[in-house]
Amino acid sequence: MSKSVTLKDVAAKVGVTSAAASMALAGHERISAKTRAAVKQAADDLGYVPSSAGRALRSQRADAVALVVPNSSAHVFGHLYFMHVLTGMSTAANAHDAQVIVSTNADTSDGGVAYERVMRSRTADGAIVTSAAIDDTHIEALVASGLPVVLIGNYPHLTDAVSVGIDDVAATERLVEHLVTVHGRRRLLHVSGTLDHQTGIDRRDGFLRAAAAAGVTDVTVVEGDLSEASGAAAVERLLAERTAGESLPVDGIVFANDDMAVGGLGVLRRAGIDVPGEVAVVGFDDFGFARVTTPGITTVRVPAEEMGRIATERLFELVDRRPGGAAHTELPVEVVRRGSCGCDPDETPDPS
Repeated sequence: MSKSVTLKDVAAKVGVTSAAASMALAGHERISAKTRAAVKQAADDLGYVPSSAGRALRSQRADAVALVVPNSSAHVFGHLYFMHVLTGMSTAANAHDAQVIVSTNADTSDGGVAYERVMRSRTADGAIVTSAAIDDTHIEALVASGLPVVLIGNYPHLTDAVSVGIDDVAATERLVEHLVTVHGRRRLLHVSGTLDHQTGIDRRDGFLRAAAAAGVTDVTVVEGDLSEASGAAAVERLLAERTAGESLPVDGIVFANDDMAVGGLGVLRRAGIDVPGEVAVVGFDDFGFARVTTPGITTVRVPAEEMGRIATERLFELVDRRPGGAAHTELPVEVVRRGSCGCDPDETPDPS
């Protein structure tokens, strides 16, 4: 096996010192453009790969960003939301020649481990936090550590924090308005996300606001946990409560995410309930499942990949101490109308 190519080899090929070669590869203006080009060409010809450890030592940078999710790795890798966020983060990090580190908890009882690991190790130049509970005090400790931090989602109690998210309240209002005004649904159930998270609260509040604005008073809220199983369980309870031979007590179900909508739709189908004839179903996210069910699920398309990309770009602005824009970046969403609410499944999305 041939020995690995070193910076000294590149410098020797061009006839400059190792220090000059290093400065040339870094694009330093003290080195002439002609020499910079010659050094880069020599590095390419020899197959020289700079040492990330050495580069980090010289620049006092880790060349990495962390995604902190205060939950278990099973939860993270079991939900498509995080895969979309990671894709967006990786796209932005690659453009900055940096890597992405994922920090999670060993289990749900270790609330602060995901944060502490990043703060102690200093293996990342900054951190992006998502899916934190509303009573999670570890975020403040992370910010106080001096590490640049960007949040994905809405954190009303952290008004000065840099964050990227969507308006979950307004998006859910649009779904409910659609069910009421277009499809005439007046008996509504909302299967919420966990109400210890702002997303769950905001989507529930959007449901209640839209129902009140439309004069719909027959509403019920059941708390779920965003899993397919909890959506199925909510509908199973609904079926158990009805008297034999009677129709369902609701004619529209608003699930806080598509995973729960898929679970609920499966129970309705097995029970012989016509969707959307007897009950309309809508979800939230559009990460993939909603497109392949029968019927397809009307939902809100969340730009999670774009949120991950923009959050990472904002993070690099903080790391580099470059002036950024407003503290909170709100991205638009679109309602995607499919057959589960009674729309033509080929209808185009309704952007906000």
